Amino acid sequence: MLIQMVSINVKEGHAAEFLEAFRINYEGTRKEPGNLRFDVLRDPQDENTFLIYEVFQSAEALEDHRKTEHYKECVRIIDPILAGPRTKLYYNAEMADFL
Repeated sequence: MLIQMVSINVKEGHAAEFLEAFRINYEGTRKEPGNLRFDVLRDPQDENTFLIYEVFQSAEALEDHRKTEHYKECVRIIDPILAGPRTKLYYNAEMADFL
């Protein structure tokens, strides 16, 4: 299993627009056969800061995800409202029976 955590900061006043766009990605990703989990987390102290927690069966499943229309559409919408570049961290799940 591969875990991807994406940190995203949006420009002031664009949090609702970001969430609308990310719903497209969330709903599509949850239907992908290689996706095991997809959470959109919001910083309780900064409404413009988000962490996306994604669990995929494999690196190949993540690559397949990046080719989907819902992913591309989400990125197209959010890119202009980002306050800076998205940052990504990757982890392998060592003890994942809970999934």
